[in-house]
Amino acid sequence: MLFPANIGPKLSIDEVEVTNCELYTVLTNKAAHGKKGALVGMCEGTKASEIAPILSQIPLEKRAAVKEITLDKSESMEAIVKRTFPNAVIVTDRFHVQQLISEALREVRIAFRWEAIKEENKKIRRARDEGKSYRPYIFSNGDTKKQLLARSRYLLFKTQSNWGKQQKERGEILFAEFPKIKEAYNLSMMFRTCYENSQNITEAKEELTQWYEKVKEKDFDSFITATESIRWRETTILNYFIDRSTNASAESFNAKLKDFRSIVRGVRDRAFHLFRVAKLYA
Repeated sequence: MLFPANIGPKLSIDEVEVTNCELYTVLTNKAAHGKKGALVGMCEGTKASEIAPILSQIPLEKRAAVKEITLDKSESMEAIVKRTFPNAVIVTDRFHVQQLISEALREVRIAFRWEAIKEENKKIRRARDEGKSYRPYIFSNGDTKKQLLARSRYLLFKTQSNWGKQQKERGEILFAEFPKIKEAYNLSMMFRTCYENSQNITEAKEELTQWYEKVKEKDFDSFITATESIRWRETTILNYFIDRSTNASAESFNAKLKDFRSIVRGVRDRAFHLFRVAKLYA
């Protein structure tokens, strides 16, 4: 489905599941704010080789007028944009990049949690062999080591200034017991400040370079992997600092489609479902 009349200078592109794990590529106009006129194109599949020829049916004059397109870290979405919109600046969504760093931090925490589980299993086995009952050590906040690592999941995604009372107590114990997690957390927050403190591409590039050096110094495998991924997309990541655009509009539109699908209790007639989507949003 193509609706060239809905094209604007700033677009978003993303993938969404329609039914039975079938993915569609969705192109939307940011200016419509997810309402009528938002839908520019909706195509079955995500392969650039299949989607780009379809979007190329939109007159070149309209495609050339597009100045910016935001997307997640998908290589296929980026390939579609490069083949279809000759003048568009590609912006990799800030929150998907930050999610990558959060996942790197999560891996560090989970590695320590598995070690804590293994350690506890050994102590339980030893206690049983000796005919004793096992009692784990309890920290001052009431957590065992295993619970401390599990319950710290969400506080590690926040800045310390946004921690609640219980989170502050838990965080202090966590960082005292696991200094490596504190180092990984600081790396995560340092990356976050690259986005929050930088005013332009030059400043962001400098902040990012310093962060690369710090990651190299700390030598966490998960962060090194994340760093490599960011380096490959550095240009489109830094394009965020031109107008600070995100792909939030695409995520919001996809949420509307999912809600609509749940309201009608699933999709039985796919063609009719797409027809209704077009009537609502195109």
